[in-house]
Amino acid sequence: MVTNHVMQNSMKPNNNATVKRLCESIYFYPLNNGAAVKYWVDAYNVFPATYNDKYLLSINTKNKYSHIAALRGMMSMKALVLQSDFGLSDGAVSAMYGVANSVQPDLRIFDLTHDIPPFNIWEGSYRLLQTVAYWPAGSVFVSVVDPGVGSDRKSIVAKTTEGHYIITPDNGTITHMLEKIQEVRILDEGKNRLPNSGESYTFHGRDIYAYTGARLASEQISFHDIGPLTDKQALVTLPVTKASSDNRKLNGIIEIHDNRFGNIWTNIHSSLVKQSGIGYGDILKIAIYEGEEEIFREQVLFGHSFADAAIGEPIAYLNSLHYFSIAINQQSMAKKYNLGTGHGWRVVIESRQ
Repeated sequence: MVTNHVMQNSMKPNNNATVKRLCESIYFYPLNNGAAVKYWVDAYNVFPATYNDKYLLSINTKNKYSHIAALRGMMSMKALVLQSDFGLSDGAVSAMYGVANSVQPDLRIFDLTHDIPPFNIWEGSYRLLQTVAYWPAGSVFVSVVDPGVGSDRKSIVAKTTEGHYIITPDNGTITHMLEKIQEVRILDEGKNRLPNSGESYTFHGRDIYAYTGARLASEQISFHDIGPLTDKQALVTLPVTKASSDNRKLNGIIEIHDNRFGNIWTNIHSSLVKQSGIGYGDILKIAIYEGEEEIFREQVLFGHSFADAAIGEPIAYLNSLHYFSIAINQQSMAKKYNLGTGHGWRVVIESRQ
């Protein structure tokens, strides 16, 4: 018989041996306020108070302590975070979810984005830089922007210095994260592949990356099981131009767009801005070039936020990652000037007043 319970004092476990001995199946049901679990956690300190998954427990009364081991296993499971250029108009992303859930039914799966422009490895690389550091150590990222799928390009799993994992083709997707990578393993695609998928050559996102990511996040395999180590300097990277300061000029590139709003994010870090003597309230002469062609040149206020400029006026600011950025208040600068991204799009801050 299975019945629902709110935790009582009599249910506190005696020791770890009891937990292990009584580890059997348990069912979890969503609970909007999470009161039952939070009360138990706070009362007995069995799990960290920061645990915030909200569940009502349905416990087999013959093994009333089994919930302890089940919760402990659930808390140790890492997040699986998916990114791709697949979009959501067909079943590709859902298939990846299905594979991951088949590996581990209660795996926590999240989306970074599936709106990377098709084949745009550069943007896939930057979105990892934008996001990975804000997730807990142990989180597993699967990034699939893979125009070379089915070719002889390698697959890799990279471990960051902060303990995150990134599973991706070795095609440049790791470019913006390279300095934060601690070690890299070549993903053995024969060993780490969805069973019975050997005849599929065009959906490694489902058959290899989602499958391997789910197994790694659920600790069915370890990082060492992935494949042999490789030198991170041997990885494929995309051309990058580093920001610099020269004769009272700051030089950088358009690294990415803040897509929804059309703001321009450069690779000029706040530390370089401060070293140049630029301060809030200064009027900057900013030029943007595509190759040698000048696309934009204006005097722009360096402000704290968009509200420092009138609607329709340009504003320079530091974005949420502390990089120099340019916007038009409540308009898309990227669309207005047809701006791209990457090392071919130069930004020059020429002087200040």
